[in-house]
Amino acid sequence: MGLLKQKMTWLSVVVVVLVLTVFGAAMMGSVVGTKAKDVPVALVVLDRPAELPSGGALAAGETIKEKLTSNAAFPIAWAIVDSEEQAREGLDERQYYGALVLPADLSRGLLSLASHEPKPAEIAILVNEGMNMQASTVVRQVLDQAMRRVGLELSTQLLGQMGQQAGQIPVSAAQALLTPIVVKEEIVHPSGANNANGNAPGLLTQIMWIGSLVTAMSLFMAGQKAGTAGGGRWASVALQAVIGLAVTGIASGFVVWMASSWYGMELASEGATWMFLWLAAATFFLLQSSLLNWIGLPAMALLVLLMFFSMPLLGMAPEFLAETTRDWIYSWTPLRFASGGLRETMYFGGWDAVGSNGTVLWSLAGGFLALLLASGIKKAKAAAERL
Repeated sequence: MGLLKQKMTWLSVVVVVLVLTVFGAAMMGSVVGTKAKDVPVALVVLDRPAELPSGGALAAGETIKEKLTSNAAFPIAWAIVDSEEQAREGLDERQYYGALVLPADLSRGLLSLASHEPKPAEIAILVNEGMNMQASTVVRQVLDQAMRRVGLELSTQLLGQMGQQAGQIPVSAAQALLTPIVVKEEIVHPSGANNANGNAPGLLTQIMWIGSLVTAMSLFMAGQKAGTAGGGRWASVALQAVIGLAVTGIASGFVVWMASSWYGMELASEGATWMFLWLAAATFFLLQSSLLNWIGLPAMALLVLLMFFSMPLLGMAPEFLAETTRDWIYSWTPLRFASGGLRETMYFGGWDAVGSNGTVLWSLAGGFLALLLASGIKKAKAAAERL
């Protein structure tokens, strides 16, 4: 009973609740209940209207376009583009998660269903798998569902027109009306084999964050234990940076080799993946070392919280996140830039495909390197004042 009278007993309950609240918000608050919204998809309408036997014209392309763009239930932000080439360029530039291409002979193909030699119309769905697996899956499902619904409506419309023109419908036409539109799906920028369902960039980012944190903590503790005095403190901090950058380079190379050799991860360019992963790991190390050298061991709490709040977001498209999460965490976390740059490197053409993510990491690395070296000057001055 004496234990119940101790303040520490009740304080431990408060601490546990607080810790669970913080880490629950980090691990669940950002991702639970997420819903796709305004996922950008390109729409290409090349269809040319075809003349109906009874007069008038069938413009299936415009009809489909109107049905798709006016349906607010679809979590799609349609971008109307003029050609398939333009849509593919947008996919290459990570502007769209997918594209729907309505060919020039769409209406003519639908009208052929009333003939003795029906040729179902073909449309193309392009899925940008490398951009984000979660978003590409949603795009695939939404477009497939939409085209099935549109196909059913068009077949019903054509069946009514054919019934008015003739008492009997040819067997071949009746069979073709079951699938008036043939959907051909193409995956662009595939993630490759053994890539954790396209989440390999986020997985590698997490591994390197932890590896860099261990490196930064080890070198910081070694520097503290060495206890270098005077001007030697700046040299000690500078040596931390040099050793840390070398270690992260070796570690990132080992991780790429391990992923490829041990687990069979398919990589378009192992060299480019290693170089960018090294850049990410070096940025992480410099950030972590700067905070440790300026704040001390309490910086570990900040770094661990940053890790737990960032990790659940790495495999998610920003269009799936709540606005608060997207603006207050996803928009600035360094792990997001590392994961995004790795995705560009691994799935979109190597080092040359890296865009603003690489620029951000280079800027962060330079800034935190300067901050780390400045901590050595501060320590040297502080030591001199005590003498």
